[in-house]
Amino acid sequence: MADQQPLDASKLTCTYTSNPQEVPSKAALRNGSETICTDHMITASWKAGAGWSAPELKPFGPLGLLPSASCLHYAYECFEGLKAYRGEDGKLRMFRTDRNTRRFLMSAGRISLPQFDPDELEKLIHKLVSVEGSKWLPQDRAGDFLYVRPTMIGTDSQLGVTTPREALLYIIIGYTPRVDTPVGGKRLLTSPDDMVRSWVGGFGYAKVGANYGPSVLANQEAIRQGYHQILWLYGTEGFCTEAGGSNFFVLWKRKDGKKELMTAPLDDQLILDGVTRRSCIELARERLKDEIEVTERKFTIEDLQEAAAENRLIESFAAGTAVSFDTSSGMILDADDSKWFITPISQIHHRGKDINIPTGPDGRPAEITGKIKGWLGDMMYGRAQHEWVTEIPEKS
Repeated sequence: MADQQPLDASKLTCTYTSNPQEVPSKAALRNGSETICTDHMITASWKAGAGWSAPELKPFGPLGLLPSASCLHYAYECFEGLKAYRGEDGKLRMFRTDRNTRRFLMSAGRISLPQFDPDELEKLIHKLVSVEGSKWLPQDRAGDFLYVRPTMIGTDSQLGVTTPREALLYIIIGYTPRVDTPVGGKRLLTSPDDMVRSWVGGFGYAKVGANYGPSVLANQEAIRQGYHQILWLYGTEGFCTEAGGSNFFVLWKRKDGKKELMTAPLDDQLILDGVTRRSCIELARERLKDEIEVTERKFTIEDLQEAAAENRLIESFAAGTAVSFDTSSGMILDADDSKWFITPISQIHHRGKDINIPTGPDGRPAEITGKIKGWLGDMMYGRAQHEWVTEIPEKS
């Protein structure tokens, strides 16, 4: 049998659209119910025994799937979410794309989808952003972003639970509206006793579609009660894991007087190894080591209640690629203003009792949250140079 062909970005072929869209206004974005994507996408197919086809950059459009495609029946689907940023200096940038492509590789492996060289995927992502950036993120939109969504699905016609023998990798770019932070900070409702987002031995650490759809029911209830998202608890102990689809951080003063910034650990594979999460941890350990201790460890909702009663809670925030909720419709929006990819949390409601957490004025980030958010925003938008950021040359 011949060697299987690897995913190879150097074999990319390009067919440009002859019917380009007009870039919609911000008003049209906010009033529409569908995600608007840019003019082009990249696809590459895979077959067992043959490997990867040559990638294609082509006009954005429908995919051809049989009703018996394995992704439609057995959740063979994973994805990533990352952004392209238009800096204040006019340059186009991406942030830690290599972390996203390696996590994507891990997610694909978790659900038996084919493997690939993540560096080749990174090249394809950068190529698509290079092609679309000038039109969809022009220089007069400095401070804005585009949302990039690589996805892989099982496409073989197979009504049976088995390893997919055909798959499709595709990359699309969403043109998304800004969503401002909730006035007064984000308010969380703890998850109900009869529902969990992930579990030990499961797949909560992988970015697969099956992690998200089942969580919407609980989030709808949170919105109905006047909250913004669910704080997901785990086990009879009530361990704090994630806030909606974002990583959850708490800064408090321990009983020994030491300030500690803590977030749930990765070792039990309950939570996603978020790129923003990892960046927050690394920056805080490097730049705030004389002020706070940064830990990845388990802590419970009762720990937070006790700390609140003793006035030891200092700050809290959610960190992610910036997933927000439209509280009027309950829609999950994979976008928000650059200011709010780190969102301060002002309140947690647990079993009839409020846990109030200090924020800055009007719910804006308090001191440590603001510092971390500022450092990351400076990198993303070109106000500070850093090895985590890649400048993307643009196709004229």
